[in-house]
Amino acid sequence: MKVVIDTSSLLSLVRYYLPFDKKGVLFQFFREKIELGEIIVIDKVLDECTYTAKGIVVKTLDYLKDKKFLKAAKVPYRTDALLAPSPAKFLRQFDNQFVNTVIRRQRKLTETEYESQKNAFMNGADMRQIILGLNLQKGGEEVILITEETESSNDNKLFKKIPAICKELDIETLTLPELLTKYEGIDIDFNNSNQ
Repeated sequence: MKVVIDTSSLLSLVRYYLPFDKKGVLFQFFREKIELGEIIVIDKVLDECTYTAKGIVVKTLDYLKDKKFLKAAKVPYRTDALLAPSPAKFLRQFDNQFVNTVIRRQRKLTETEYESQKNAFMNGADMRQIILGLNLQKGGEEVILITEETESSNDNKLFKKIPAICKELDIETLTLPELLTKYEGIDIDFNNSNQ
């Protein structure tokens, strides 16, 4: 199983889980899974992590800025030259299924404006993760994309969110808590030691 993790999930990990990880179980777990290539951090996500929330992700998960670790683990996964399998089919799907047509009509975008926003989205972290997922699936891997996004709330964005696009493409999505329940050996004690 290959897990592709997004910025929001890594942010949730460092903000809401690691403060309770007094024994470093989760910290070490993620380090090992990333090092083994079982949890994949792509280039666009690592870039986002360096400037989102003052870089808290790379400050907390300090191995994500350790050059020796990054080189040995082949992190981040480079996606700049990655193409979707069946590119023509994918682009048709993109234009017909991944666009929030109501928002597109409301904004009255010209074809040039639409293409510009489409290109920006296609080269962003969300779509790069999805294209990686498609390529891994094509190679016979079981792929799960980890995101804290929900399928429904779109925040008036032109393009659908990760879970909605993944649903169309048959890529499984889970939240961070759902992912953690899939792994054995993660035992975090939330007991208050003052009792």
